[in-house]
Amino acid sequence: MTTTSEARTRRGGRLMLNKVPEVTVWFWVIKILCTTVGESFADWINMKLGVGLVNTAWIFTAVFVVVLGLQLRLKRYVPFPYWLTVVVVSVTGTLYTDILTDQLNVPLWISTTVFSVLLAVVFGVWWVRERTLSIHSVNTLPRESFYWLTVLVTFALGTATGDWTLELTGWSPGVSVLLPLGLIAAIALLRRFGANPVLSFWLAYILTRPLGANIGDWLASPKVAQPGEPTGLALGTFTTSLIFLGLILATVVHLTVTRSDVTETYDAAHTPQPTADPNRERMALAGFVLLAVATGGLLVWAHSRPHVGPAPETDATSTVHLAPGQAVKKFPPAKVSALKALASTSLKDARSGDEAGAHAAAQSLRDLWDADQAALQPLDNTGWTFLDAQMDQVLKTFGIDHPNAPMPSARQQAELGTLLTDMG
Repeated sequence: MTTTSEARTRRGGRLMLNKVPEVTVWFWVIKILCTTVGESFADWINMKLGVGLVNTAWIFTAVFVVVLGLQLRLKRYVPFPYWLTVVVVSVTGTLYTDILTDQLNVPLWISTTVFSVLLAVVFGVWWVRERTLSIHSVNTLPRESFYWLTVLVTFALGTATGDWTLELTGWSPGVSVLLPLGLIAAIALLRRFGANPVLSFWLAYILTRPLGANIGDWLASPKVAQPGEPTGLALGTFTTSLIFLGLILATVVHLTVTRSDVTETYDAAHTPQPTADPNRERMALAGFVLLAVATGGLLVWAHSRPHVGPAPETDATSTVHLAPGQAVKKFPPAKVSALKALASTSLKDARSGDEAGAHAAAQSLRDLWDADQAALQPLDNTGWTFLDAQMDQVLKTFGIDHPNAPMPSARQQAELGTLLTDMG
């Protein structure tokens, strides 16, 4: 029965078995694991290995093209290539949003809006062409192509939305886990009540991205934190990535052996779903609207509350004065030398009029500083915080991590000179 169904060819594309796994609890578990890897592994390659954000994006775009090509060639769902594609698209979608934010200085609210509109367009074209958005009917090449394009956009949108939420609220990664977790739980309850299954699925799918990313940040963040902030577990991005990649591999092996998430036959994959109750579906839709309004109200309230963020942290340390070289006395000389080399390169390029070179070196300086935080801050929190405040002043002059345009070269040179003096 399966072989004859797989071999059929109909108008609109080659008809295959469903290429997406059954949505069980395993689906959501491994999806969140993949999302966490998308955040931590991208950060490790970008910062720890010093590859750089743009180069990392190019690498994973190429890998994505390769693994997606392999996935599209299959005639049915196979756990390993499917979830490998999810892991890679998770990293790739995250990197695209990070480039907009960190390289092009696009505000997160704009990124969120743009990706929301793009997702609506993809859904619209998918619906017009296929008359369904259900993942239970991903059984032709066009539908699978729409599916993976949607997944890519949801990761980019989830990244922008999650980062924008943190920017608005100032919540730590540990606290910020609660919001997407609560929303996913509410969506699950509405789905059981009678909400539209397709709408429920895609809303939860988008929210798993900020949930997994916040879990990754919480695990990787250092234990040392500012007063009043919950601490992380200080596992680091590399260890976090290894742990979650191991969990993903174990889960994929389990699914491969048990086949518990496989739609066995063509007929089973195309069995008509039970007819929905229109009244319950409308009531659940009203519940989604109320949930969105309540979430917006929570974010507005959190934004209006005093919270610790980059600006308050800088202001709080502005009264701390350390002698030249004092802030780095407890730091490994090799790490200090690497930071000073990048700062010196940026200063040299700024003095020679090479604006692009100065900006690129400052960006690399920021990436290395962020990558070394977990190692340096526990050694001397006062020294690290002092340098971090000056580092922030340098980044402001280049428009890095700040919405302002780059400042005049003279200001950039002055702040870089101060930073080099502070590092001795």
